[in-house]
Amino acid sequence: MLLTTIYAMLFYVATAVLVIGVGVKIADYARTPAPLKIATTPAPTTPAGVGLRLAREVVLFESLFKSSKWTWIFGWMFHAALLLVLLRHLRYLQQPVWTPVVWVQAIGTYAGFAMVAGLAGLWARRFLVDRVRYISTPSDHLHLALLLAIGASGLGMRFVAHTDIVALKAFMLGLIRFDWQPLPADPALLLHLGLVILLMIVFPVSKLLHAPGLFFSPTRNQTDNPRESRHIAPWAAALDK
Repeated sequence: MLLTTIYAMLFYVATAVLVIGVGVKIADYARTPAPLKIATTPAPTTPAGVGLRLAREVVLFESLFKSSKWTWIFGWMFHAALLLVLLRHLRYLQQPVWTPVVWVQAIGTYAGFAMVAGLAGLWARRFLVDRVRYISTPSDHLHLALLLAIGASGLGMRFVAHTDIVALKAFMLGLIRFDWQPLPADPALLLHLGLVILLMIVFPVSKLLHAPGLFFSPTRNQTDNPRESRHIAPWAAALDK
């Protein structure tokens, strides 16, 4: 029961840090003024066009595709696979399980391999490409190592060291319902959950926060209308009067 209590409390703390931390960052992004028109051209001239541009960035990684095809391949592979893996894991938080989550179970299993492959490619890029290696910091490598360890440990539990997924689901549902159930004491499971908790804690203060930050990027969310909508500094406006 001590193990269950420790991990339950860690999950509650990590969830609070994740939700509050990301919320504070988003609020900070929203309050930050961006008076200058710095949209990367060619840029849309209407709000609808901006919405379409952001959608292409989120779904297709359009600017990354134009910049580096190899980086785009590994980056898109990782993010698409991560989405499928997260959808598959929703079954541990639902009872009954939603039908779309049931449908994604088979493909979500093997998406784990694509996720690890994408991460491996992104990490190799930081060693093999000179200009990327030069600007890479220890945190860049640690973030990739953490994500890779989470993916590898998850695949290990799925195909090598199996765990009691029924008991695991009972534990996760118990966290949501504040009715704690015993957590299986499998070392592989404890490692995997510990790494996930660590990721939840570091996410709000890491470069991984680019996920919500994309929507607040002035180079992407601004319309290209500098002549129609100009920023005039207060001192300049006073001179015009």
